[in-house]
Amino acid sequence: MVDRLLTNIMVQNLKASRDFYVGLLDLKVHFDSDWYVILTDPAAERFELGLIEESNELIPADLRGRPSGLYLTFVVADADAAFERARAQGCRIVQEPQDTFYGQRRFITVDPDGLMVDISAPTAPPPQHG
Repeated sequence: MVDRLLTNIMVQNLKASRDFYVGLLDLKVHFDSDWYVILTDPAAERFELGLIEESNELIPADLRGRPSGLYLTFVVADADAAFERARAQGCRIVQEPQDTFYGQRRFITVDPDGLMVDISAPTAPPPQHG
């Protein structure tokens, strides 16, 4: 059984990545060092996002590099407000806010290392599984 899921992202510039996620999502810095940062959201006590310098000795040299085959989705209360923060912050916007067929409004940006970041907000109740 899993007690905790901590997503860690390898980054080239720890400060730039920290500032990107703090500014975009209003996250709080829980732990800050010269090689590792943990960001949290006080409103979601089990949410943690770790950022680690990809050149750190804890990362095997052959596994360092740009992310591929994944993206992060952050579900927020207001995607349009998050979009305005992203634009004011100078984030690269890949897709402006739009409503989806599955009941969310979302936009897509990328973090300083090129990782796709999907910011979504529910616009309708989730579909029923059955």
